[in-house]
Amino acid sequence: MTQTVLILGATGRFGRNAAQQFRAAGWHVRTFDRARDQLNTAAQGADVIVNAWNPLYPDWAKQVPKLHAQVIEAAELSNATVIVPGNVYVFGPQAPLPWSGSTPHLATNPLAQIRIDMEEAYKASTVRTIVLRAGDFIDTQASGNWFDQIMTKNLSKGQFTYPGNVHIPHAWAYLPDLCRAAVELAEMRHELPRYTDIPFAGFTLSGAEMAQALSGVLGQEIRVKTMNWLPLQVARPFWPLARCLLEMRYLWDTPHSLDGTMMADLLPNFHATPLEVALAAALPADLIQTQIHPNQTVPARL
Repeated sequence: MTQTVLILGATGRFGRNAAQQFRAAGWHVRTFDRARDQLNTAAQGADVIVNAWNPLYPDWAKQVPKLHAQVIEAAELSNATVIVPGNVYVFGPQAPLPWSGSTPHLATNPLAQIRIDMEEAYKASTVRTIVLRAGDFIDTQASGNWFDQIMTKNLSKGQFTYPGNVHIPHAWAYLPDLCRAAVELAEMRHELPRYTDIPFAGFTLSGAEMAQALSGVLGQEIRVKTMNWLPLQVARPFWPLARCLLEMRYLWDTPHSLDGTMMADLLPNFHATPLEVALAAALPADLIQTQIHPNQTVPARL
C-alpha cells in the first residue's frame, strides 16, 4: 500500500529535497500551501508529516513555538509521525563530543533555547517524533545557505571563504543523503521509540579540508580566505538577521561532530554519497565545466 507524506515547507531546502526523496521511494507526496490549506485537514490520511517549516531567524521567537504547536495538534489528530530536521544549536560549546542523541542540551543563547523548547514540546506530546539532526547543509542548488551564498561564491577566482577557524572540524550534511535517511527512518517508524533523536554524521571537515576537497573537484588550487565579520558587526544595530548570525558565530570556532552510531545501527545498509560527488553536485554546472582540466575525471552530477 502506498504511504502518504505531507511536506510542510516544500519550497525550502530540506522540504524540497525531502519531497524528491519520498517520491523516488514510491510515497504519495502532498505539499502544504499556507495560503490555501488548513493544517488539521491537510494532515488527515498522512502517515508522516515532514515539518520543514523554518522561519527567518528574527522571527523564530514569535513563530517557531506557534508553528510547531500547530503541527503537534495536527499529528495528534491524524496519528501521523512527525519528522523534524534538527540542528546542532541545542548543544552549546561546552557539550562533550561527539554530539549524540544522549548529549545534554547545554546551549543558553536565545536561538538555541527556542530550539530546545521546541524539541521538548514534541517530547511532552503523544506524537511519534523523529528528530533527524544534522550540521550545515550542502544542497544541490543555490538556496541561500552558508555554503553557496558565502563560502563558494568566489570559487571561480580560486577562493573559498570560511567564516571561522579553518583548522577545526565542522559538521556538514549533504541534503539528498539526509532526506534519503529520513525516508528510510519513516518506513521503519513503528520500530522506533515514540520520540527518537537520531544524529546524521554526514561529513566532518575543517575549512582547510573542505578547500582541499574542492580543489580536487575543480582540478585547481583553491585558497582559503577567512570571512570578514565586520560588516555584520556594523549592521547589527539595525539589521536583526545580523544579530542572529553573530549569535551563532561560535559554531564556526567550536570543534564539533555528530555521532553516527545510532543511524548506522538502524540503517546498516545506508550508503552515503562520496564527498567529491556531493560537492560536484552542489556547485554550479557552469563552474564545473569551466574550471576542470579537459583530461580530468569529474564525478557525475546527481
